[in-house]
Amino acid sequence: MNSAELAINEVSAPAPGLFALWREDIACVFERDPAARNRFEVLTTYPGVHAIMLHRVAHKLWRRGWRYLARLLAFMVRLTTNIDIHPGAQIGRRFFIDHGAGVVIGETAIVGDDCTLYHGVTLGGTSWNKGRRHPQLGNGVLVGAGAKVLGAIHLADGVRVGANSVVVQDVPAGRTVVGIPGRIVRARNAARRTVHGIDLDHHLIPDPVGRAIGCLMERIEHLEKKLAQMPDGACGECAEGGHCDAHAFDHDGPHAKR
Repeated sequence: MNSAELAINEVSAPAPGLFALWREDIACVFERDPAARNRFEVLTTYPGVHAIMLHRVAHKLWRRGWRYLARLLAFMVRLTTNIDIHPGAQIGRRFFIDHGAGVVIGETAIVGDDCTLYHGVTLGGTSWNKGRRHPQLGNGVLVGAGAKVLGAIHLADGVRVGANSVVVQDVPAGRTVVGIPGRIVRARNAARRTVHGIDLDHHLIPDPVGRAIGCLMERIEHLEKKLAQMPDGACGECAEGGHCDAHAFDHDGPHAKR
């Protein structure tokens, strides 16, 4: 079957109903949270599950024109779960919010299938203009705790965002983003993935800032050792009685012979 036939089948396939989406939302918890023990526990004690289940109801109301009821339901969900999802946001299948506290998803945000968000994540806007102003997440995207994804940007399939990062630019598929502002880094090769290909080892992503600081510390140590080998701390040319170009302007400075 070619790509055109697959596209036709995807378009013609009926969208899953509300109860089917709910079942998937509950089932995906067991694939991404080892603390989950049974369906009853997940259904009654997981605020992230409560938030996404009721958001799907609010989103249906929003699309059918019942805007106030949708906003009221979203407000009640926010009061009880501390998760703020605008009813206009488009959320894909098998969406999981771990812990959930402080998660904010804006009106025009689009989230693909099999995405995972941790507590403190914001999918926010950077403009007061109407129209699309929030991020779009592809399939299998993971956003670490406290991260902010801002603006009408696109995070392609399989992107990972490190904890407390701030992402303001598009990210290609399969890449990892860390830092403020977010920078693309190379992901680890031996990453652990779940059944749906979601890498949960987001705490093992590279740290480019730490690596740069480490290189600077090594360079400083090398220079200090080299300086310690010079007589009286002088540079080689000055120690031989000459005047190097670097210190020709100040022979009473720290490199001058005493």
